[in-house]
Amino acid sequence: MDRIIRTITSDGSLMASAIDSSELVYTAQRLHGLTKTSCAALGRLLTGASLMGAMLKEAHATLTLKIAGDGPLGNLLALADSKGNVRGYVDHPGVELPLRSDGKLDVGGAVGHHGRLAVIRDFGTGEPYSGQVELVSGEIAEDLTNYYATSEQTPTACALGVLVDKETGESMLAGGLLIQALPGADEAVLSQLENNLAKLDSVTTMLAKGFGPEEMCRCTLNGFHVEKLDEFQIDYACNCSKDRFSRVLLTLGAKELASLPLNDQGMAETVCQYCNRKYYFSKDELDVLAKRSQKKDK
Repeated sequence: MDRIIRTITSDGSLMASAIDSSELVYTAQRLHGLTKTSCAALGRLLTGASLMGAMLKEAHATLTLKIAGDGPLGNLLALADSKGNVRGYVDHPGVELPLRSDGKLDVGGAVGHHGRLAVIRDFGTGEPYSGQVELVSGEIAEDLTNYYATSEQTPTACALGVLVDKETGESMLAGGLLIQALPGADEAVLSQLENNLAKLDSVTTMLAKGFGPEEMCRCTLNGFHVEKLDEFQIDYACNCSKDRFSRVLLTLGAKELASLPLNDQGMAETVCQYCNRKYYFSKDELDVLAKRSQKKDK
Protein backbone atom coordinates (compact mmCIF):
# COMPACT_ATOMS: atom_id res chain seq x y z
CA MET A 1 0.00 0.00 0.00
CA ASP A 2 1.28 3.46 -0.91
CA ARG A 3 1.96 5.95 1.90
CA ILE A 4 2.50 9.61 2.67
CA ILE A 5 4.58 10.75 5.64
CA ARG A 6 4.48 14.37 6.86
CA THR A 7 7.30 15.64 9.06
CA ILE A 8 8.43 18.88 10.68
CA THR A 9 11.71 20.04 12.17
CA SER A 10 11.65 20.40 15.94
CA ASP A 11 12.27 24.15 15.67
CA GLY A 12 9.20 24.52 13.44
CA SER A 13 11.15 26.01 10.54
CA LEU A 14 10.68 23.35 7.85
CA MET A 15 8.00 20.87 6.89
CA ALA A 16 8.62 17.94 4.55
CA SER A 17 6.20 15.43 3.07
CA ALA A 18 7.23 12.33 1.15
CA ILE A 19 5.17 9.82 -0.78
CA ASP A 20 5.61 6.43 -2.35
CA SER A 21 2.92 6.46 -5.04
CA SER A 22 4.12 3.46 -7.07
CA GLU A 23 0.92 1.42 -6.79
CA LEU A 24 -1.49 4.24 -7.52
CA VAL A 25 0.47 5.34 -10.60
CA TYR A 26 0.56 1.74 -11.83
CA THR A 27 -3.21 1.59 -11.29
CA ALA A 28 -3.69 4.81 -13.27
CA GLN A 29 -1.59 3.43 -16.11
CA ARG A 30 -3.64 0.25 -16.25
CA LEU A 31 -6.98 2.08 -16.10
CA HIS A 32 -6.15 4.67 -18.73
CA GLY A 33 -3.83 2.71 -21.02
CA LEU A 34 -1.01 5.20 -20.50
CA THR A 35 2.16 5.18 -22.58
CA LYS A 36 5.57 5.74 -21.02
CA THR A 37 5.38 9.49 -21.53
CA SER A 38 1.74 10.00 -20.56
CA CYS A 39 2.26 7.78 -17.50
CA ALA A 40 5.21 9.90 -16.36
CA ALA A 41 3.18 13.09 -16.85
CA LEU A 42 -0.08 12.01 -15.22
CA GLY A 43 1.80 10.03 -12.57
CA ARG A 44 3.70 13.14 -11.50
CA LEU A 45 0.51 15.19 -11.35
CA LEU A 46 -1.32 12.52 -9.33
CA THR A 47 1.63 12.29 -6.94
CA GLY A 48 1.79 16.05 -6.48
CA ALA A 49 -1.96 16.29 -5.94
CA SER A 50 -1.81 13.54 -3.32
CA LEU A 51 0.94 15.37 -1.42
CA MET A 52 -0.95 18.66 -1.55
CA GLY A 53 -4.30 17.08 -0.70
CA ALA A 54 -2.85 15.53 2.46
CA MET A 55 -2.02 19.05 3.63
CA LEU A 56 -5.70 20.06 3.75
CA LYS A 57 -6.95 20.37 7.31
CA GLU A 58 -10.69 19.94 6.74
CA ALA A 59 -11.79 16.29 6.57
CA HIS A 60 -14.07 16.69 3.53
CA ALA A 61 -11.92 19.16 1.60
CA THR A 62 -10.63 18.35 -1.87
CA LEU A 63 -7.81 19.65 -4.03
CA THR A 64 -7.77 19.74 -7.82
CA LEU A 65 -4.75 20.28 -10.05
CA LYS A 66 -5.46 21.05 -13.69
CA ILE A 67 -2.86 21.65 -16.36
CA ALA A 68 -3.88 23.11 -19.71
CA GLY A 69 -0.69 23.06 -21.78
CA ASP A 70 0.06 23.45 -25.46
CA GLY A 71 1.54 19.94 -25.76
CA PRO A 72 -0.08 16.90 -27.40
CA LEU A 73 -1.35 15.45 -24.10
CA GLY A 74 -4.03 18.16 -23.86
CA ASN A 75 -5.51 18.75 -20.42
CA LEU A 76 -4.35 16.82 -17.35
CA LEU A 77 -6.37 16.72 -14.14
CA ALA A 78 -5.84 15.20 -10.70
CA LEU A 79 -8.25 15.39 -7.77
CA ALA A 80 -7.21 14.46 -4.21
CA ASP A 81 -8.96 14.29 -0.86
CA SER A 82 -7.56 15.33 2.51
CA LYS A 83 -6.12 11.85 3.10
CA GLY A 84 -4.13 11.87 -0.11
CA ASN A 85 -6.37 9.52 -2.09
CA VAL A 86 -6.39 10.65 -5.70
CA ARG A 87 -7.81 10.12 -9.15
CA GLY A 88 -7.25 11.80 -12.49
CA TYR A 89 -7.10 11.66 -16.27
CA VAL A 90 -5.32 13.00 -19.33
CA ASP A 91 -7.08 13.98 -22.55
CA HIS A 92 -4.82 11.96 -24.86
CA PRO A 93 -3.32 9.00 -22.96
CA GLY A 94 -1.91 7.39 -26.10
CA VAL A 95 0.62 10.15 -26.77
CA GLU A 96 4.24 8.99 -26.90
CA LEU A 97 7.29 11.14 -27.64
CA PRO A 98 10.90 10.19 -28.38
CA LEU A 99 13.31 10.31 -25.46
CA ARG A 100 15.14 13.56 -24.86
CA SER A 101 18.82 13.87 -25.76
CA ASP A 102 19.70 13.01 -22.14
CA GLY A 103 17.76 9.75 -22.39
CA LYS A 104 14.87 10.90 -20.19
CA LEU A 105 11.18 10.95 -21.00
CA ASP A 106 10.05 14.21 -22.60
CA VAL A 107 7.32 15.10 -20.11
CA GLY A 108 7.72 18.83 -20.71
CA GLY A 109 7.32 18.38 -24.46
CA ALA A 110 4.22 16.24 -23.99
CA VAL A 111 2.57 18.59 -21.48
CA GLY A 112 3.75 21.75 -23.23
CA HIS A 113 6.01 24.57 -22.17
CA HIS A 114 3.23 27.15 -22.38
CA GLY A 115 -0.16 27.07 -20.71
CA ARG A 116 -1.60 27.32 -17.23
CA LEU A 117 -1.64 25.37 -13.97
CA ALA A 118 -4.77 25.78 -11.84
CA VAL A 119 -4.95 24.80 -8.18
CA ILE A 120 -8.45 24.57 -6.70
CA ARG A 121 -9.14 23.93 -3.02
CA ASP A 122 -12.75 23.13 -2.13
CA PHE A 123 -13.47 23.15 1.61
CA GLY A 124 -17.16 22.38 1.16
CA THR A 125 -18.22 25.77 2.48
CA GLY A 126 -18.71 28.63 0.08
CA GLU A 127 -16.80 29.19 -3.12
CA PRO A 128 -13.68 27.07 -3.72
CA TYR A 129 -10.32 28.85 -3.55
CA SER A 130 -8.65 28.91 -6.96
CA GLY A 131 -5.23 30.10 -8.09
CA GLN A 132 -3.60 29.98 -11.53
CA VAL A 133 -0.07 30.46 -12.80
CA GLU A 134 1.65 30.18 -16.14
CA LEU A 135 3.57 26.97 -16.82
CA VAL A 136 7.32 27.37 -16.53
CA SER A 137 8.44 24.03 -17.99
CA GLY A 138 5.63 21.47 -18.17
CA GLU A 139 7.76 19.14 -16.04
CA ILE A 140 5.13 19.52 -13.28
CA ALA A 141 7.37 19.59 -10.18
CA GLU A 142 8.89 22.89 -11.31
CA ASP A 143 5.42 24.20 -12.09
CA LEU A 144 4.11 23.33 -8.62
CA THR A 145 7.16 24.98 -7.04
CA ASN A 146 6.46 28.09 -9.11
CA TYR A 147 2.80 28.05 -8.07
CA TYR A 148 3.68 28.18 -4.38
CA ALA A 149 6.23 30.94 -4.92
CA THR A 150 4.00 33.04 -7.18
CA SER A 151 0.49 32.48 -5.90
CA GLU A 152 1.06 31.75 -2.20
CA GLN A 153 4.48 33.35 -1.57
CA THR A 154 5.60 30.18 0.20
CA PRO A 155 9.23 29.03 -0.32
CA THR A 156 8.76 25.48 -1.56
CA ALA A 157 10.79 22.70 -3.15
CA CYS A 158 9.00 19.92 -5.01
CA ALA A 159 10.45 16.76 -6.52
CA LEU A 160 8.33 14.22 -8.40
CA GLY A 161 9.39 11.09 -10.23
CA VAL A 162 7.94 8.19 -12.21
CA LEU A 163 10.20 5.38 -13.38
CA VAL A 164 8.93 3.27 -16.26
CA ASP A 165 10.51 0.27 -17.91
CA LYS A 166 11.79 1.61 -21.23
CA GLU A 167 11.26 -1.77 -22.89
CA THR A 168 7.79 -2.73 -21.65
CA GLY A 169 6.56 0.77 -20.81
CA GLU A 170 5.28 -0.44 -17.45
CA SER A 171 5.33 1.90 -14.47
CA MET A 172 7.76 0.59 -11.85
CA LEU A 173 8.31 3.26 -9.20
CA ALA A 174 6.76 6.63 -8.41
CA GLY A 175 7.00 9.10 -5.57
CA GLY A 176 7.58 12.66 -4.52
CA LEU A 177 8.78 15.19 -1.99
CA LEU A 178 7.28 18.51 -0.96
CA ILE A 179 9.33 20.74 1.36
CA GLN A 180 8.22 24.13 2.65
CA ALA A 181 9.90 26.80 4.73
CA LEU A 182 7.60 27.92 7.53
CA PRO A 183 7.41 31.44 9.00
CA GLY A 184 10.52 32.10 11.08
CA ALA A 185 12.92 30.01 8.97
CA ASP A 186 16.18 31.99 8.90
CA GLU A 187 18.93 32.15 6.30
CA ALA A 188 21.01 29.47 8.04
CA VAL A 189 18.09 27.02 7.89
CA LEU A 190 17.41 27.80 4.22
CA SER A 191 21.10 27.45 3.38
CA GLN A 192 21.31 24.03 5.07
CA LEU A 193 18.18 22.90 3.20
CA GLU A 194 19.60 24.13 -0.10
CA ASN A 195 22.79 22.15 0.52
CA ASN A 196 20.76 19.04 1.34
CA LEU A 197 18.69 19.35 -1.82
CA ALA A 198 21.81 19.77 -3.95
CA LYS A 199 23.13 16.40 -2.69
CA LEU A 200 19.81 14.56 -2.78
CA ASP A 201 19.27 11.63 -5.13
CA SER A 202 16.25 11.72 -7.40
CA VAL A 203 13.00 10.42 -5.92
CA THR A 204 12.99 7.25 -8.02
CA THR A 205 16.66 6.59 -7.19
CA MET A 206 15.84 6.75 -3.48
CA LEU A 207 12.89 4.42 -3.97
CA ALA A 208 15.05 2.03 -5.98
CA LYS A 209 17.52 1.97 -3.07
CA GLY A 210 14.69 0.82 -0.82
CA PHE A 211 14.03 4.15 0.89
CA GLY A 212 10.54 4.64 2.25
CA PRO A 213 8.87 8.02 2.82
CA GLU A 214 10.46 8.31 6.29
CA GLU A 215 14.00 7.91 4.96
CA MET A 216 13.27 10.32 2.12
CA CYS A 217 12.18 13.00 4.60
CA ARG A 218 15.18 12.43 6.87
CA CYS A 219 17.61 12.66 3.96
CA THR A 220 15.98 15.89 2.85
CA LEU A 221 16.14 17.32 6.38
CA ASN A 222 19.59 15.99 7.20
CA GLY A 223 21.13 17.99 10.05
CA PHE A 224 17.77 18.87 11.60
CA HIS A 225 15.87 17.08 14.34
CA VAL A 226 12.81 15.66 12.61
CA GLU A 227 9.42 14.79 14.10
CA LYS A 228 6.67 12.87 12.32
CA LEU A 229 3.35 14.73 12.11
CA ASP A 230 1.18 12.05 10.55
CA GLU A 231 1.02 9.21 8.07
CA PHE A 232 -1.59 8.19 5.51
CA GLN A 233 -2.13 5.12 3.42
CA ILE A 234 -3.21 6.27 -0.01
CA ASP A 235 -4.77 4.78 -3.11
CA TYR A 236 -6.07 5.60 -6.56
CA ALA A 237 -9.71 6.01 -5.54
CA CYS A 238 -12.72 6.90 -7.68
CA ASN A 239 -16.11 7.64 -6.11
CA CYS A 240 -18.19 7.28 -9.26
CA SER A 241 -21.55 5.46 -9.17
CA LYS A 242 -24.62 5.01 -11.32
CA ASP A 243 -26.49 7.39 -9.04
CA ARG A 244 -23.88 10.10 -9.68
CA PHE A 245 -24.24 9.61 -13.43
CA SER A 246 -28.03 9.78 -13.07
CA ARG A 247 -27.66 13.23 -11.51
CA VAL A 248 -25.38 14.30 -14.36
CA LEU A 249 -27.85 13.03 -16.97
CA LEU A 250 -30.63 15.00 -15.29
CA THR A 251 -28.81 18.20 -16.15
CA LEU A 252 -29.10 17.43 -19.88
CA GLY A 253 -32.84 18.05 -19.98
CA ALA A 254 -35.66 15.90 -21.37
CA LYS A 255 -34.97 16.63 -25.03
CA GLU A 256 -31.30 15.67 -24.83
CA LEU A 257 -32.07 12.54 -22.80
CA ALA A 258 -34.52 11.39 -25.47
CA SER A 259 -31.88 11.80 -28.19
CA LEU A 260 -29.08 9.86 -26.49
CA PRO A 261 -27.74 7.06 -28.74
CA LEU A 262 -28.48 3.49 -27.64
CA ASN A 263 -26.31 0.42 -28.22
CA ASP A 264 -27.43 -2.90 -29.69
CA GLN A 265 -28.92 -3.86 -26.32
CA GLY A 266 -30.99 -0.68 -26.22
CA MET A 267 -28.83 0.90 -23.51
CA ALA A 268 -27.18 4.30 -23.25
CA GLU A 269 -23.56 3.97 -22.18
CA THR A 270 -21.76 6.39 -19.86
CA VAL A 271 -18.07 6.15 -18.98
CA CYS A 272 -16.25 7.60 -15.97
CA GLN A 273 -13.31 9.68 -17.14
CA TYR A 274 -11.37 8.90 -13.95
CA CYS A 275 -11.57 5.10 -13.88
CA ASN A 276 -13.20 4.11 -17.22
CA ARG A 277 -15.97 2.26 -15.40
CA LYS A 278 -19.09 2.02 -17.56
CA TYR A 279 -22.70 2.52 -16.46
CA TYR A 280 -25.68 1.64 -18.63
CA PHE A 281 -29.15 3.17 -18.72
CA SER A 282 -32.12 1.48 -20.34
CA LYS A 283 -34.74 3.35 -22.38
CA ASP A 284 -37.15 3.08 -19.44
CA GLU A 285 -34.56 4.53 -17.06
CA LEU A 286 -33.91 7.41 -19.44
CA ASP A 287 -37.67 8.06 -19.70
CA VAL A 288 -37.88 8.27 -15.89
CA LEU A 289 -34.99 10.73 -15.83
CA ALA A 290 -36.63 12.77 -18.60
CA LYS A 291 -39.86 13.04 -16.61
CA ARG A 292 -37.93 14.09 -13.49
CA SER A 293 -36.12 16.69 -15.57
CA GLN A 294 -39.42 18.10 -16.87
CA LYS A 295 -40.81 18.39 -13.33
CA LYS A 296 -37.62 20.10 -12.20
CA ASP A 297 -37.89 22.68 -14.99
CA LYS A 298 -41.49 23.64 -14.15
